[in-house]
Amino acid sequence: MEPTVPCDPLLSEKSEACPLRGDWISFQLVDETGDGKPYAGLSYVLQDSSNQKYPGVLDANGAAKVINHYQGPVVLHIDAAYAGTEDFYSALAQRKSYPLPITELQVRAEKSRFVRKDGLRVENNPAKGKTNQFFHVEVSDLVKSSAHLPPISPRKHPPNFNLLKAMGDLGFGQEEAELYGLCLLPNKNTVLEVRPLRAFRPMLSKDNKFSALNLYQLSLFASLSYSNFGQAPFEKPFDTISFPLDPSVGYLFGNGLASFRETWKVNKDQTTAYYPLYEDVAYSKRFEILPFDPKLYDQNKLELGPDQDYPSKWHFFDDGEAKGGTNTQAFITHHDEVVLISVRGTAEPMDFLRDTDAEQVHFEEGVGKAHKGFYEAYKAMSEFVQTYLQQFHINQKVIICGHSLGGAIATLLAEALRRSPKKYDILLYTYGSPRAGDADFVAGAKELAHHRMVNNNDPIPSVPAPWMNTRKSIWLPGVILSFITAPVGALIFAIGLTRTGGAPYKHHGELHHFMPVHFKGRDQSSILWDPGCDSIEQAACTTALKKIEDLPDRDAFWLQAIQMGNHFMVPSYIPNSWATLRRWQQTQKTGTTIVTETEYKQVSFELQEMQIRLKDKESQLKSGDHSDRMANNQDLGALRAEIGRLNTSGERLNTLKFHNLTPEEVYGSATHAPEHELNVERWMAKKENKIEVQTAMIPKAGSSELRTA
Repeated sequence: MEPTVPCDPLLSEKSEACPLRGDWISFQLVDETGDGKPYAGLSYVLQDSSNQKYPGVLDANGAAKVINHYQGPVVLHIDAAYAGTEDFYSALAQRKSYPLPITELQVRAEKSRFVRKDGLRVENNPAKGKTNQFFHVEVSDLVKSSAHLPPISPRKHPPNFNLLKAMGDLGFGQEEAELYGLCLLPNKNTVLEVRPLRAFRPMLSKDNKFSALNLYQLSLFASLSYSNFGQAPFEKPFDTISFPLDPSVGYLFGNGLASFRETWKVNKDQTTAYYPLYEDVAYSKRFEILPFDPKLYDQNKLELGPDQDYPSKWHFFDDGEAKGGTNTQAFITHHDEVVLISVRGTAEPMDFLRDTDAEQVHFEEGVGKAHKGFYEAYKAMSEFVQTYLQQFHINQKVIICGHSLGGAIATLLAEALRRSPKKYDILLYTYGSPRAGDADFVAGAKELAHHRMVNNNDPIPSVPAPWMNTRKSIWLPGVILSFITAPVGALIFAIGLTRTGGAPYKHHGELHHFMPVHFKGRDQSSILWDPGCDSIEQAACTTALKKIEDLPDRDAFWLQAIQMGNHFMVPSYIPNSWATLRRWQQTQKTGTTIVTETEYKQVSFELQEMQIRLKDKESQLKSGDHSDRMANNQDLGALRAEIGRLNTSGERLNTLKFHNLTPEEVYGSATHAPEHELNVERWMAKKENKIEVQTAMIPKAGSSELRTA
């Protein structure tokens, strides 16, 4: 028995008083190749003009037909919840915080692939010529809740949303609280090309061993930490949010990569395109930015006032405007295998003051003492990170990166998380980081996997000096005097300086030092190595190698300190990291070594020059008039130890000359990803990466980048 149908106007007063049956509709879901099999067996619902619903299941070709529905357009939605057996999707749908409305349609679209490598739509779908109507559609067009899905991509054949809106405004059949789906015209066959749900995800190695891939990738994310989150509206959102600001953290993860665009900008003044290496993954396996949907999540409702929840509160920490804030900034995001945390470095005057507050305080989360300014900044963001991990950590690797001040804060954060009851699996990369703790802290953090990058003459890793453990008002006048009176060629351990009580400040982590080599002309390459000697490691006495046969000159630290270009990310650390990755890629592929004969000769010459200078200083100390014999003996001991370490540097350089890289040294665990070679080929296809020489030259920074530095 058919249900009673009210005799109300249908779409206008000119319509029949009572709707009539007799129309039919047929439709098919296909992928970009015209194949409907990926969508076979999907449940659907058609709703006609009298609010009659026709549930069904797509056939083996992703098609369906309904005969004798009430006259007029029909609305199609495919909104059945995922009921499959894959734990990954079930976990997303059932998690405590922000459970996602995963549909079977979404899962099917995530398993389809783009025909074009760039993700742009194909011009002519084979199914287009076999139908009356053809539309480009997205999963979000067919489901009720879509805030967790990507922004709509440009399309040449969009559905008729004006008709759907008109039907909703006029009251489509019986009153509907919400009308959603696609509007299809009757007595026609319609083909719907469903856009694949794929995303780009930065490739990362989860191996604790150093890799050139992580070196480069994390240099980009360390730089991104200086950007805003980019959410609009910034606060008090009502129904939707967006991420229009490029570059920003929100734009990169919530817009660009989610929409399968190879975004490259991580700094607003960046002019050189540094593309991350991306892998093509199912959309749900991207780095996630949480959805905002007040209809689905009560915590998103505007009426909550200051307690209202939205993405920037979860993903972005910035206490610069807070009363008593530390001006610390960081972002956090995750996917099913990695949680990524990046901490901003020195950016404002308050950050410089924090850098110089060298008083040592107890590191409550572990052993030893920490730099007071860095520790306070870590404490400020600790709850933010812990809250996120409590909700979204499911045994992923936690990868943390930071530049400058951010590197020191990241070091304290990483060790605290490693020692927490959950014992997170931590991997840390820092760039130009100052010392964060004393020798006891470093000894206690021995098991923390930390790769520490220093670029040539970057002075920031040399502070706080080992002897600094008092407030800046006490040590600052003395340190200035020490730098000014230091002779040319002075050693970083600063003979004659003293420390007052407690263990000395010490660097944590495995050093990777960028040592530039200049060639004739303006070109220069960069060797990444651990030289093993204070004269190079601490950056205060390192200078770039000059042109062939030119003698290197050495400035005192106070002169080198003003050469801050070595410290910044976009002009220095990122180009050096890119050049290292390209060098390692090429030498691994060709079976050659990562140090050329020319570079080997120049660096060997530099090491010999260092030894000559130190031996000259040793002779001066031996022959001088010494009122303090004990202090003189200490200075002589320090000089002789450094001369011995320079011998170690020579041995390490010799090892590099004969070392052949493995793929794992270049890409780490990412080497074994299912589509690793395709992902690398995509990156190599960029014109910026097509350098076919063993010595990948360091790109020169653009003028705007240098001005920013």
